[in-house]
Amino acid sequence: MFKFLKNVSKEMRKVSWPKGKELTNYTVIVLASVIFMAIFFMIVDQLISLGLNLL
Repeated sequence: MFKFLKNVSKEMRKVSWPKGKELTNYTVIVLASVIFMAIFFMIVDQLISLGLNLL
């Protein structure tokens, strides 16, 4: 188990972590995408509900 954790620690040091500005850009992109998808599915849901109510 300790060998595994030691190897994990070694690999984590090799990771290229994003810088502050890059991280901010990624965060904005993710949040905008989530908001867009939420609005999109809300509209689709409303249209499906409207269509079913008309039947």
